[in-house]
Amino acid sequence: MEPVSVEFISEGACVRGRLFAAVGTVPATTLLLVPGWPGEPNDVLGLGTLLAEQGINVCMFNPRGLQHSEGISSHANVLQDIGAALQWLRQADVRRRFEVETTRLVLGGHSYGGGMAMAYAARDSSVRRVISIAGNDHGEFAREMQRNAAFAEDMRRWLLSTRTPEGPARFDMEAGLEELVDHQDVYGLRENAANLADRSILLIGGWEDEQVTIDQFLLPLYRALRGAGAAKVTFLVYHTDHGFSNVRQRLASDIAGWLLRE
Repeated sequence: MEPVSVEFISEGACVRGRLFAAVGTVPATTLLLVPGWPGEPNDVLGLGTLLAEQGINVCMFNPRGLQHSEGISSHANVLQDIGAALQWLRQADVRRRFEVETTRLVLGGHSYGGGMAMAYAARDSSVRRVISIAGNDHGEFAREMQRNAAFAEDMRRWLLSTRTPEGPARFDMEAGLEELVDHQDVYGLRENAANLADRSILLIGGWEDEQVTIDQFLLPLYRALRGAGAAKVTFLVYHTDHGFSNVRQRLASDIAGWLLRE
């Protein structure tokens, strides 16, 4: 089945995405999936297609200012957009159209989106299950930017390459970096471990990932969650890089197993 283009309004702007409808399961578990920076026009890591084939709805969207969604991107806007997407999925007409069971609604994301999904969940107790696929801990990212000049220079150069007109993102780079530094209590995941401790969490990483590394980002987060009393944290690591290109079928099967088991 072909994905369906979807859109909803967040703070007056039209946010656009795609919904991959589950095959053969009614009502379906639904995964709201936030892409990595600077958005994804088609399918996040191929998971929409692969998970739909295993009976799971996947709704992915590009937050404001990314790809074809209206507006300007900021980290605060992304959190608002996630809330608007969840509210949209809970609407009666959307539930009927896509067979969404709201008690089986899961939030997840890849890279930038994984970190933002976790940060959102820390502030919305209605989100009971979260998946972070190589999710960036933006608190640790901000600290690395402050202490490592070479890293900061590389990141600024890369971010500029994603900004319009060269790239698909509309944002104020320096304001965004300042936002992370000034609000690590919001975007830092270790800082929010206690707020996430009562959730079911699936952390996923790659040994060969040089962007969101196991030792600097994921393992310290796992330990912080466990230290805060989190009892339902699953941590999966693959021999793969940031794009999971060589393990996508296995990744989808493992995510589906976790979703349907929980």
